Amino acid sequence: MKKLTFVLTGAAALTLAACSGDNQDAVTNAEMNQPAAELNALAGDAANDAANAEAAALGTQQQQLEQENAAEDNTSNPTDEQEQNVDGM
Repeated sequence: MKKLTFVLTGAAALTLAACSGDNQDAVTNAEMNQPAAELNALAGDAANDAANAEAAALGTQQQQLEQENAAEDNTSNPTDEQEQNVDGM
């Protein structure tokens, strides 16, 4: 029974010795998972380009709608007397 205790204690000691606090792999992994500064700049540029394109498209759409409304609005505004004359309708 004492031999089993010594064997288990030795195995536990070797296992704990293998787990050192200086884990360079974890540090290297953390550094590798950080995006490069160039990638952040490119992502920002792409987002700005997309926003500018969307704004330009909306501006073009607004101009088209204003032109269509101007072409359809050939009626004159009623005078105050015409607005008050509900019986005439």
